[in-house]
Amino acid sequence: MREARTVEKSEEYLKELQNVIRRVEIRSKRMASELFSGEYHSSFKGKGIEFSNVREYQYGDDVRSIEWNTSARKHDLYVKLFTEERERSLLLVVDASASMLFGSRERSKKDLALEVSAVLAFSALQNNDKVGLLVFTDRIETYIPPRKGRHHILVILEELFRLKPQSRTTNINAALSFIRYTRKRQEIIFLLTDLVDSDYEKGMKLLNTRHDFILVHISDPLDKALPLSSLLDLEDPETGLQLTVDAYSHRDIERYRKEQSKQHEELRQRLRRMRIDSVFLDTDRSFIGELNSFFRYRERKV
Repeated sequence: MREARTVEKSEEYLKELQNVIRRVEIRSKRMASELFSGEYHSSFKGKGIEFSNVREYQYGDDVRSIEWNTSARKHDLYVKLFTEERERSLLLVVDASASMLFGSRERSKKDLALEVSAVLAFSALQNNDKVGLLVFTDRIETYIPPRKGRHHILVILEELFRLKPQSRTTNINAALSFIRYTRKRQEIIFLLTDLVDSDYEKGMKLLNTRHDFILVHISDPLDKALPLSSLLDLEDPETGLQLTVDAYSHRDIERYRKEQSKQHEELRQRLRRMRIDSVFLDTDRSFIGELNSFFRYRERKV
């Protein structure tokens, strides 16, 4: 009887999971189509250019583009036409450490990371790009190599929703090193994390020299400011360290806000010096505007 109830609960869980993934797919595909498809396409260059066709030479054409074999055969000058080799690979690198489970509002950092990952994946799908997934904590939790197709995207989404990490702590460099040694060809890499870690800058620099690397920094309102209340009992989700904060003191709250603001600005400056493209998202706000702004910035950049 107990086994029957277990099977029944398992079937209910799988059905609910499929329903959740289906809702995420519908919403993400709509956003990818209506908001981000063109921006995604124009934000990331293809791997190179490939020969497409020829046309007759026109005044002002670069003589280096003359196709001599065709010109000799047709007794006239013809130039080569090229098109961008569009196919790319997108690798979603998602932080699954315990700090990503935190959320003081309706959604957690993990929820936001999953939403953004889904939209990016379907944007890549609409551009016929491959999509892969790497989930990490202080180790590699799961890795799905880039492939094409809707079914492959759904496999990635299911893995993101079902995964139960083996560890609670973070080691960003472990993930970056894994990518450097396994992904040799240039790819688009989105790292989605709250950066609750240290000593990751060198790894980011090295990865950015070979790949099109973008950091998506995810934060919660309480990462920046504390509400005016009474005593707050806080706990570090990764280490279990507990701390009681006097949130009734205006002075202490303002000191916390200024310190967090200072650290945030220092992070932005470090990333600029490292030439790391970055997007800053908050769990209490829509990510559409920030992502659109980033794509427009990338379009001007390329």
